[in-house]
Amino acid sequence: MDVEVRVRGWMMDPNTNMPIVVLKDVTSDAVMPIWVGIYEVNAIAVEINKEVGPRPMTHDLARNLIQNLNAHLDRVVITELRDDTFYAVLWLTQNGEVVTVDARPSDAIALALRADCPIYVSEQVLAAARLTPPSSMEGPSNEDLRKWLEGLNDEDLGRYKM
Repeated sequence: MDVEVRVRGWMMDPNTNMPIVVLKDVTSDAVMPIWVGIYEVNAIAVEINKEVGPRPMTHDLARNLIQNLNAHLDRVVITELRDDTFYAVLWLTQNGEVVTVDARPSDAIALALRADCPIYVSEQVLAAARLTPPSSMEGPSNEDLRKWLEGLNDEDLGRYKM
């Protein structure tokens, strides 16, 4: 079963100084962090902030290709967490046929925001990831991290809130 989530915002991890995209379950207070790279969070932040550049960015190009190929992005699903790496799938419909495409979660999220389609996380990934930071991360315990993420408010997210 997949759980619908929304991008709650993004912030910098105070321990690793890496960007974290914070996803929130739409039906509960559960949150799930995904550590991403600087370029990846920039692609997400550009869409969150509704910034428009002089030329299409890669994710704008992907959205335009999907539309111009008479396809529709129905949903994205973060399907797996293996060896501290998340995996995602784009679910598209083209000419009445379902097409799935492997994607990095950061790309899937950036594209979902541009296409205004729902984002889902498999229950297994949500259960594992909301409590497990990357193994390379030192610092607070899983419980401390969970409490910190679930307790975020708009001021904590600052200019990065949704």
